[in-house]
Amino acid sequence: MLKKDDIVEIKIEDVTHEGEGVGKIDGFALFVPKTVTGDVVKAKVISTKKAYGRALIEEIITPSPHRVEPKCSVYDDCGGCNLQHASYEHQMQIKRKIVSDAIKRIGGFEDVPVHETLSADSENYRNKMQAPVGIIEGKTVAGFYKPRSHDIVETESCTIQHSHNNHILNNIVKAVRELEIPPYEEKTGKGTIRHIMTRVGVATNQTMAVIVVTDKTFHKKGDLVTKIRKLLPKLTTLVINVNNKKTNVILGEESQVVFGPGYIEEISQDITFKISPLSFFQVNPKGMELLYNKAVEYASLTGEENVIDAYCGLGSISLFMAKKAREVIGIEVVPQAVADANENAKINKIENVKFIEGKAEEIMVDLAEKGEYNDVVVLDPPRKGCEESLLVAIKRMAPEKVVYVSCNPSTLARDLKILCQNEDYKLEEVQPVDMFPHTGHVEVVCKLSR
Repeated sequence: MLKKDDIVEIKIEDVTHEGEGVGKIDGFALFVPKTVTGDVVKAKVISTKKAYGRALIEEIITPSPHRVEPKCSVYDDCGGCNLQHASYEHQMQIKRKIVSDAIKRIGGFEDVPVHETLSADSENYRNKMQAPVGIIEGKTVAGFYKPRSHDIVETESCTIQHSHNNHILNNIVKAVRELEIPPYEEKTGKGTIRHIMTRVGVATNQTMAVIVVTDKTFHKKGDLVTKIRKLLPKLTTLVINVNNKKTNVILGEESQVVFGPGYIEEISQDITFKISPLSFFQVNPKGMELLYNKAVEYASLTGEENVIDAYCGLGSISLFMAKKAREVIGIEVVPQAVADANENAKINKIENVKFIEGKAEEIMVDLAEKGEYNDVVVLDPPRKGCEESLLVAIKRMAPEKVVYVSCNPSTLARDLKILCQNEDYKLEEVQPVDMFPHTGHVEVVCKLSR
């Protein structure tokens, strides 16, 4: 039986859905971050459970043919990416296998085709950055957390971020540092600057910065705004967001527009999207087009269908669908996202779509009880997946097709199993999309038919 601090030699046989390599010693599974299939490593055990343990690399004895040198200078410390050490081609294979394994193991589907992973940009693809601010050795810094901690790794040039995001972050940190505005300290609850969020409209070149603070009237606020204007003259809009709660949630509920319109715009497939600080929008624009085009394809729209888009956010999938449907109804719980969705429809002169504010679980159950029918239901829930009550409501409504978009293969497979119970629906095909290169995350879109 392995125990903590043991040094072992192990061959990595697979990569988990969290992007960690895994091998076995006498049947005991050992998870080793930053390894890849085919690596032989010397590793130090850091924790053990009854059937598995975790270890960290001490030495790479024989590197896998899939191993490459990470491009990021802080990759060994940062928890933002966990697959940069694997060739991009192998990352695509890993993600397809993660999806396929979940579909079979959790969902119980044996003969459903899981296609090769679709890919867009793999470098500098992220249009959104959220960086915690803190102090390291007396110096104000921003970056990303180390794995399984809230210790900040200073990051000046993130390789997966759009260059505008890096530029904006570095200059705001410079201004905060020069003005000696204190960063927030989680342990004491003291300090002012908590996070810096940046967003880029890749097609429009518009940029947004959101500074998350504990007090909207903080000392030197005016000086900070003046410095930011000087350092970032092309910044489209600056927003101050207030979060004074002891929480891991980044953004608070109150936002104050300092200058600019308080939002930026992005253009995709000739559709203009208005993006506010609290709005959900996919972080990889080209990956989003691949994903949503596949969703539209799976909906098999002819122009005669009525579509419901549950968890619609600011209406991105809804507007893609509206081009080819008779009518689309979007459902979203975040008020600002609903406001943006309505504005997006108006901006694009799309009149066959409407948006309802509320919980998808409650509204779908209500629609089912009223006997409402729609030809297609689109699901794009958060990582936790759908409530079972919503899935049951869909089965009662009996749309001809369900298109399920997910960022979590495990909860996706669980929900697909419920939808397909009693042969109410048939899972026809599954398409992984690499929305998040160099990380263990993968987006998936599935086609189900009655």
